[in-house]
Amino acid sequence: MSYKGLTRRGLLVAGSAALIVPATARAQDAPVRRNTSSFLAQDWRDHFDTLGKGAIVCDTTSRALHYWAADGEDYRIYPTSVPKSEELTKRGYTKIVRKKVGPSWTPTASQMERFPDWRPVAGGAPDNPLGTHALYFDWPAYLIHGTHDTRKIGRPSSDGCIGLYNEKVAELYEITPIGTQVRLI
Repeated sequence: MSYKGLTRRGLLVAGSAALIVPATARAQDAPVRRNTSSFLAQDWRDHFDTLGKGAIVCDTTSRALHYWAADGEDYRIYPTSVPKSEELTKRGYTKIVRKKVGPSWTPTASQMERFPDWRPVAGGAPDNPLGTHALYFDWPAYLIHGTHDTRKIGRPSSDGCIGLYNEKVAELYEITPIGTQVRLI
């Protein structure tokens, strides 16, 4: 039924629009919030002199891993987990020296001090904290690896390593040659 050209549907649409407009106007005046997990593209030249065999930057602030292939054409960004604390975070330059599918995991001496009940886990085990693939640095006990616990990605949750979703670390594993340069910032 209409009343002077208005239908019930038209009245509802107009009323809804009136409620939305003030909220939109308020949103424009709201302060800008920064999301620290935003993935901003980076340029490899800001970190390395040449691409060499390829390059990886692990950004612990934005919790992202940036990968560039040796030809400079392939650039990828992956969400990561990062170390839980500043004391567990190592920064600087390193390189990939070894890769392993189905890595086994053994707690480090410092982990055994903090968590005496931790035990080694065989490669391929569903509770393996290294997930399905690992790329090892030339720093002892630091690496890029997968995780079965997807809640860790995007959070400070590791004891020093850089963690990726298992399907993403498998992808990175395939395209990253031994000798790829790495920078942790």
